[in-house]
Amino acid sequence: MLQYRVLLAATAALGVAAPALAQPPAGKDPPTVGEVRVEGAPPPVRTSIDRNSYSVANDLQATAGSISDALRNVPSLEVDVNGNVALRGDPNVTVLIDGKPSGQFQGENRAQALQNLPADQIDRVEVITNPSAAFDPNGSAGIINLITKKARKPGMNGTARANLGSNGRQNGGVSASYRAGKVTLSGDANLRHDSIKQDYSRARRITEPSGTVRESLQDGTQGGRINVASLRGGLDYDVSKDTRLSLELRYNRFDFRDRSYESFGEAAGGLLTEGYDRFGRTDQDNEQRAATVRLHHSFGDDHTLDLDVGQERIAFGQARTAMSILRTAAGPVPYERILGDAGFRKTTARLEYARPLPGPAKLKLGYSLEADDNDYRNTGLRGRSAAAAAPDPALINTFLFDRQVHALYVTYERPFGKLSVLAGLRLEVTPIDLDQVTQAIRAKNDDTSLYPSLHLSYALGDDQKLKASYSKRIQRPNPFDYNPFRVYQDPQNFRAGNPALEPQKTDSFELGYERRKGGAILQATAYYRDVRDSVTDVVRDLGGGVFLTTRDNLGKSRTAGLELVANGRVTPTLTYNLSSNAYWTEIDGRGVGLGGRVRDGWTVSGRGNLSWQAASADFLQLNVFVNGERLSPQGYFKPFGGVNLGYRHKFNDRLSAVATVQDVFDTIRFKGVIDTPALHDVQRFIPQNRVVFVGFTYAFGGGKPRDQGFDFGGGGGPPT
Repeated sequence: MLQYRVLLAATAALGVAAPALAQPPAGKDPPTVGEVRVEGAPPPVRTSIDRNSYSVANDLQATAGSISDALRNVPSLEVDVNGNVALRGDPNVTVLIDGKPSGQFQGENRAQALQNLPADQIDRVEVITNPSAAFDPNGSAGIINLITKKARKPGMNGTARANLGSNGRQNGGVSASYRAGKVTLSGDANLRHDSIKQDYSRARRITEPSGTVRESLQDGTQGGRINVASLRGGLDYDVSKDTRLSLELRYNRFDFRDRSYESFGEAAGGLLTEGYDRFGRTDQDNEQRAATVRLHHSFGDDHTLDLDVGQERIAFGQARTAMSILRTAAGPVPYERILGDAGFRKTTARLEYARPLPGPAKLKLGYSLEADDNDYRNTGLRGRSAAAAAPDPALINTFLFDRQVHALYVTYERPFGKLSVLAGLRLEVTPIDLDQVTQAIRAKNDDTSLYPSLHLSYALGDDQKLKASYSKRIQRPNPFDYNPFRVYQDPQNFRAGNPALEPQKTDSFELGYERRKGGAILQATAYYRDVRDSVTDVVRDLGGGVFLTTRDNLGKSRTAGLELVANGRVTPTLTYNLSSNAYWTEIDGRGVGLGGRVRDGWTVSGRGNLSWQAASADFLQLNVFVNGERLSPQGYFKPFGGVNLGYRHKFNDRLSAVATVQDVFDTIRFKGVIDTPALHDVQRFIPQNRVVFVGFTYAFGGGKPRDQGFDFGGGGGPPT
């Protein structure tokens, strides 16, 4: 009766009645059902008690774009010009891939990885704003879980893709799977070449205690390219009908080359005190290797045992070279070369047991481990020229970081009539060892905490429900945030960490309403976050036009907001996906140069997607987004938005062509303002985001290729 259950689920989602099917006589096999083709798209959003899931498999921008491009079209998410992702305005978000943490999506590497890794292997994005205790509580805003495409069809199947873009951009790849008997083999290979170009500026005005006003302007341009190679291989072996053993290997390599020019001038009391022209280059290589072994055993319906063990290594190397031509007596050393390398080793393990209980209820017990062992080493040379350069102790440092997160968790889910309850509790023990070798500073920063979670869902009828949830969250500082050494960035800027940082703590509350009718879905969610010990950037004046950016526990902040999401059809061929988010933020600015001020303000953001099946072979998409003005501890970030277009033509069931335009009106840019009694700082980035891509996708192998129709569905489990 499996086919009939599938038919029931599909027809219910489309709002039509399923045909009746007689039950077979006792002791006889059920009748077979021929192939049934249900016309129309699956539900645009799939929800469970603790998450929303959105498909990006048929987002045209994702066919040639990066993961950042795909995330811009997902409700609740915002992505800035540098690839930094925020969830409901909060950048403290954890990014997982297939439910597992990855070093490439942590720390300062995350934005670069999201901007450069291809999105065409992401099937859907799970947005979990209030995760249950089964998830790591790190990430005060919640979790973004990237679910990759999986091999499902027997025999040999795959796709080949090639895309050419403006400004010399190009990418392509092959994905294939082979399934026979107990064995499934799968693999992906992708190559990506992107060009980079952006203009930037930074204008500062400092009022010194003496009353003297110092003004400076840093103005520059940079350009270069990024090459990315990604490989993945997977093996699934069905040891028995109830046990599956899986192995997955991943390899990613980033090759980044950048050239820059900038001019700098500073005046005090109206007189020029410093000026120079600076020519620079940056060469960076980043290589990631990861392996995961998984064992899944089923004792019966909802009665399972899962074991995952993973190891990941990332090698990072960077060389920055600069030559300055001075226009005044004061200025930086004419030549400098700074070398940095880092090694990241991450070990993960998870053991989870789930079983049904009378009621019907579900119990889940688990243990997880996440261990980080990171080494950072910087060296530097300075001199009047490259030939005369010598090691500079101010540029040399070694920092070692070790952290383990041991967690025990339990969740209990049970329906009580129309009310469903999911409750959980998580215990985490986190030992941290810090060793700033250069400064002979060793420290420990350990933490042991409990993290409860509660999710409620109440059915108001067949098509309406209320949802409420609570979770306690933290935001662990990134490893380098603990390093107290003053790391040189450029002649006007240093950055240092703080070994005494405490994790940011958040109490998160949500109340939501959901309505489904006739294929349309409406969601309204009110949320409130109370944050303590906020970890944030703080900029301080060191004098002489030099500034130090460090990390501090801000104090506290509060956020309250309302998010609306609507999906449905205007006509049988025109589909919409709309979302908006309006929230109020209050930031306690004491201790960060704001003179004890408490600041607050509103932010409004929104996005809209329209998809039109103009003909059986022609499909068009329009994406529009606006990110509203957002407060920062010492200032604010200005709003920006963008428009994307996409068109796909299917020549047949195997070959299709796609054309996309990103940032049609060239409006995606960044402006950040720091505004304190002593410092006014305006920073701008104007990147070259507008790009046109034209590409082809060819499906090969046996079986019918996946339908290319519009689909924002695809959740973790059936819709509820």
